[in-house]
Amino acid sequence: MKVFVANPRGFCAGVERAITTVERVLADYGPPVYVRHEVVHNRLVVETLRGKGAVFVEDLADVPEGGRVVFSAHGVARTVNEEARVRGLAVFDATCPLVAKVHKEVLRWRRDGYECLLIGHAGHPEVDGILGQVSDGVYLVENEGDLATVPIKDPEHVAYVTQTTLSVEDTARLIKSLRARFPAACGPRKDDICYATQNRQDAVRTLACHCDVVVVVGSTHSSNANRLRELAESVGVAAYLVDGPADLRHEWFGEVEAVGVTAGASTPESAVQSVIGRLREWGARLVQEEEGPTETVVFSLPGPLKRGRPQQRT
Repeated sequence: MKVFVANPRGFCAGVERAITTVERVLADYGPPVYVRHEVVHNRLVVETLRGKGAVFVEDLADVPEGGRVVFSAHGVARTVNEEARVRGLAVFDATCPLVAKVHKEVLRWRRDGYECLLIGHAGHPEVDGILGQVSDGVYLVENEGDLATVPIKDPEHVAYVTQTTLSVEDTARLIKSLRARFPAACGPRKDDICYATQNRQDAVRTLACHCDVVVVVGSTHSSNANRLRELAESVGVAAYLVDGPADLRHEWFGEVEAVGVTAGASTPESAVQSVIGRLREWGARLVQEEEGPTETVVFSLPGPLKRGRPQQRT
């Protein structure tokens, strides 16, 4: 059995920034540091940070007075920012800059009098944060059925944005349908789906061309990891999403000659190597790194950390 490992894979710049933010706040101020929602959607990352003193909460009401809180990479609604300001919490905002870009687009479109369609998955924290940037005039579109019923008042003043971790191909098809219904629709100057999502989907598509099975290392609630599994399945290859080696099953690899391994953008490389290690134990005789683009994007830490002090909400 041969193992082919996708490139690029694993952490993107936004995830690196978010994790480093929590680690820096812990190092500079000591625990506990409160994190609203999982800083990134990966169980191993969350457990590691929890072991260092991070406390994960879903509601700011669980952060004590004077507490330090990190906002996750997924971003938050403006009401969350306002609550933190009113309570005087020390905030370190780890929202991915590419998600923050979508926030700004929504605000700009609404300011200019446009209604806005948000292509995304209901209930995802990134989507909740985008919808929460304004009080009205933004409508979630998950599929073509939603397009048929969306209550747009003025079809000549419609814009659209997207969640950053969607399937590139599925989103392109939905945008085509959107433009067919709203020919005057305006879109972002640059695609909202992030570079890392695009690169990892391209890489898994390549894997699927010469592998019998694809293993995606990532947590089940990671949007981008799920899209990688779905993409491999869409081209007729068996694909499995695993947190780590404990989730692997012998029966997946019975008559398999080539296995592809990749990882979502919130998955640490240590988890990938653990999975590869288990495949070696089960008889993998060759592990080969695939070629792929080199990612050089780096995002600076939130301003308060660069200045050495938190952003006090007053």
